[in-house]
Amino acid sequence: MVDWNVKGCLIPLVTPFDDRGGLDEPALRNLVNYLIEEQAADAIVPCGTTGESPTLSHGEHMTVIEVVQEETAGRVPVIAGTGSNSTAEAIKMTVAAEKLGVDGSLQVCPYYNRPSQQGIYEHYRAIAESTSLPLILYNIPFRTGRNIEVETMLRLSEIESIVGVKEASGDILQACSIIEEMRKAGRDFFVYSGEDPVTFLMLCLGGQGCIAAVGHVLGAEFSRMCRLVWEGRIEEARELHFRVLPLVRALFCEPNPTAIKQALDWMGVAVGGTRLPLSAMTEGGKEILRAAMLDLGKVSPQDCR
Repeated sequence: MVDWNVKGCLIPLVTPFDDRGGLDEPALRNLVNYLIEEQAADAIVPCGTTGESPTLSHGEHMTVIEVVQEETAGRVPVIAGTGSNSTAEAIKMTVAAEKLGVDGSLQVCPYYNRPSQQGIYEHYRAIAESTSLPLILYNIPFRTGRNIEVETMLRLSEIESIVGVKEASGDILQACSIIEEMRKAGRDFFVYSGEDPVTFLMLCLGGQGCIAAVGHVLGAEFSRMCRLVWEGRIEEARELHFRVLPLVRALFCEPNPTAIKQALDWMGVAVGGTRLPLSAMTEGGKEILRAAMLDLGKVSPQDCR
């Protein structure tokens, strides 16, 4: 397996848009610095689901990765989202991202096509053979229509450049099985929580961190939660988990990243709105989010009118 030791709170950043719905590069640069300096990001992940990647053109997709790579300037790793349900397209984007100098790639399970487990395996193997980048699988069956089964992950972990998984199945028993089977096989396979509300549980099972959309608002807290668990301070980590959980839930009260972008706006970090088919946050959703942010002291009443 290739050398890989990225742990903690990896933040899949939103893509800022301007008033006309175009890519806002200055806001993107500002966001990168905010996440590193204010939210303790252990890595930045551009062009994932939270980045509204399905609505980005190929040119915008690569521009986002290039700007993030440049602005990060080596301070933390950059793991580019370059997955696709077309193997050829995933290879093309991954090769292009590698040329930009990123540190790794996040590869979503092929969606909509509903491939077999063998098809999933061959998809990832083809990508791995096209690049020297470390690859992180992204398992999110709620969106893709396919679960990457534990046995398939075990097979994929034998490929040197596949270093881990963003596990977002929502099935804590599956996460437990992945960690257990990888340990039995003696493989250094990184399991990141992809379901933000269960990050504490994943860490206690032996996970290496999270790829957490809520890191835009709670990055410092999630990074601290990781380290508390690794230091054996479980009770402190548990208390932190329960303290932030209401806001974590509120940040997903409407389709991601709608609430994340609204929260950032209230916190004074301009990222613009979402692109259709995602619509603006409802008043009911805003009230849920406002209450949770006020309760945790993330904003003042004047900030979120």
